[in-house]
Amino acid sequence: MQKRLLILALLPLIVFVLSAQTIAGFKITLPKATNGIAIPASVNLDALTFLADSSLSLFEVNGNKRIEVAYQIKQEGHRTMYWSVQPADKKEINYQLVNTAPHVFSKIEAAKNDSSLTFRSGNRNLLRYYYQTVYPPKGIDTNFKRSGFIHPLWTPHGQELTRIQAPDHYHHYGIWNPWTHVLFEKDTVDFWNLKDHKGTVRFAKLISKTNGDVFSEFEVLHEHVVFKKDGTEKVAMNELQTVRVYEPEKNSDYYIVDITSAMSCATESPFLILEYRYAGMGWRTTGYWDNNNCEVLTSEGKTRKDTDGSRAKWCIVQGALPGNDEGGVAFLSYPTNYNFPEPMRIWTLNTNGRGDMFFSFAPTKDRNWLLEPGKTYVLKYRMVVFNGKFDAAKAETAWQYYAAPPQVQIQKNKTE
Repeated sequence: MQKRLLILALLPLIVFVLSAQTIAGFKITLPKATNGIAIPASVNLDALTFLADSSLSLFEVNGNKRIEVAYQIKQEGHRTMYWSVQPADKKEINYQLVNTAPHVFSKIEAAKNDSSLTFRSGNRNLLRYYYQTVYPPKGIDTNFKRSGFIHPLWTPHGQELTRIQAPDHYHHYGIWNPWTHVLFEKDTVDFWNLKDHKGTVRFAKLISKTNGDVFSEFEVLHEHVVFKKDGTEKVAMNELQTVRVYEPEKNSDYYIVDITSAMSCATESPFLILEYRYAGMGWRTTGYWDNNNCEVLTSEGKTRKDTDGSRAKWCIVQGALPGNDEGGVAFLSYPTNYNFPEPMRIWTLNTNGRGDMFFSFAPTKDRNWLLEPGKTYVLKYRMVVFNGKFDAAKAETAWQYYAAPPQVQIQKNKTE
């Protein structure tokens, strides 16, 4: 009888021990210091376990201490587990994947309304994407209407870093990515300068929307539409654009945004992007900036005085902001992008008489780019959005870990 009572008394402890079984250990080796920036990491979860997502917890192990880490699982042909490697001075960070229910963490979410999707972390707005068509101000040619763009992009402190429909360029829409000169079916089409009504890029469909503990993202279909001379329309190119925003660290002065565009011909006709001085991923910055309070620095050491037309892996655009503050964006280009390191279009110090700021990675600035039917072409960018000041060392570290994420070394538990 006493033995039975003892077994019953120990049963909850036995169940707990079994449920908390370590499935695998992880080790990430950091070849260089993180310079205060978190690093997204991932692993193929199905290669480790087929246990349900709800039965797994991830811990960072530091000596005898274990700190639970937020993770997120996405189906990508297999389950991929994502988490963020927090800034650290040490070269090795160890983790354990454990068979126990995870803690509830705060989520980052993309909230949808009738016109837009807004990424939010707690009570902070980070980024807004418009899928509904936005029209220009009353009295302005309605050809300047546009959908499928990012505005505002907010700093962690809440200042806007983007601008749309500036009176000098009504076709500028925050962060957006049309092509300026395209040869399509014997016509040269301009998807950038909307006034001529030769082409446009518009939102067509929301493919997916994901909220989670590590990131929130959406995937949308953009149609690159040709306005034919006979008054009809034709979709020349389809673009699947994914925007992912990583949950900021608590009380941090930065966050990370990844933008991926997968482009493919919509017909049997090729889409030949012709060499031109601007096109591609553009950013019309806040009107608060001018040539007295905004600066530029590239991976090649160029500043605003000599940046236009140069090439770079990354470019920092930053300056003074309302509230006696500072901030900006470190814009990173992925190594597999066309014509990498990419040429840039950056407005000169006297633009509009005051030095308004515009930035673009323009891969076709000095050469053509042929998109052939049946193939997919991908451009990838990362933005580190920040308050305060960014320097070359931080930007280079962020780019290095974007271009080559740290390798995860795994030791699977043999009893699993």
